[in-house]
Amino acid sequence: MSDEPNLGPNQATWERDALTRLAGAALLEQRRSRRWSIFFRLAFLGYLIVLGVLLVPKDLSGGGTGPHTAVVRLEGVITSSGDADAKSVIKGLRSAFADKNTVAVVLEINSPGGSPVQAGQMHDEILRLREKYPDIPLYSVIDDICASGGYYVAAASERIYADKASIVGSIGVLMNGFGFVETLDKLGIERRLLTAGAHKGSLDPFSPIDVAAVTHIQSMLDDIHQQFIEVVKAGRGERLKDQPELFSGLVWSGEQSLELGLIDGLASLGEVARDIVNAEEIVDFTVGESYLDRLSRRMGAAAGESIAAKLGVASQFEFK
Repeated sequence: MSDEPNLGPNQATWERDALTRLAGAALLEQRRSRRWSIFFRLAFLGYLIVLGVLLVPKDLSGGGTGPHTAVVRLEGVITSSGDADAKSVIKGLRSAFADKNTVAVVLEINSPGGSPVQAGQMHDEILRLREKYPDIPLYSVIDDICASGGYYVAAASERIYADKASIVGSIGVLMNGFGFVETLDKLGIERRLLTAGAHKGSLDPFSPIDVAAVTHIQSMLDDIHQQFIEVVKAGRGERLKDQPELFSGLVWSGEQSLELGLIDGLASLGEVARDIVNAEEIVDFTVGESYLDRLSRRMGAAAGESIAAKLGVASQFEFK
């Protein structure tokens, strides 16, 4: 006589159904696990592809198949930590001049100005390249605006062109800030500033104006302004009209700028390439940055600004 229990038909059916359901659930779980594994692998692969694209420098320079007009774009505020920095623009200009098929180089400018140091480096490099490649002219074409530091750079060009509605000029230097001395007094807040050096805290917005320091800073601004004026006069020469307000920081339209001798004609990039250079094909030599480079530079700039603020030199002067 067997000791095994005698399972009824209902119980046997229930066990088979349970086993079937367990097996089906396990199979379903395996499929789900496989799908998620594939998904994460594809997602990781996509991440690597995107990261690779971002880390590759966006250097668009390259020669055309024949004679062409080379363009380098100067876009935005001129700073050492942005896209409109001397390093990038100079790299593009050097590549443009060095290309064997370049007939002329055009610097397309759309900038309100910015760092006088960065603008000065671009200006000096343009003069050097023009001397090194005497057979390749360099023209500047103004888009919406070419003011202050932007015009400082353009003044190194052989000729300058703009639209009739472009904003041109602003030949001046500024240094700005705020003063909160009376605000602190009204709030009953006492400012405690420790410095080493008689005028080290002269730009502190929470301290009274240091008259001697302000006089010194004004003389510095006047000196930089004079440098700007001399650069424009050297670049434009006799084309400049005798206008008392020319170096006052005012801006003019493209049409007015033509009358004042700040530009040489009204034309777009395409018109200059077609009608003046006689090389209608345009090749872009503008140099961009990879995402990693841009992130590193901005982190460095932020760190520099933080240090400058701690040293009490947060205020800056600009061609604007």
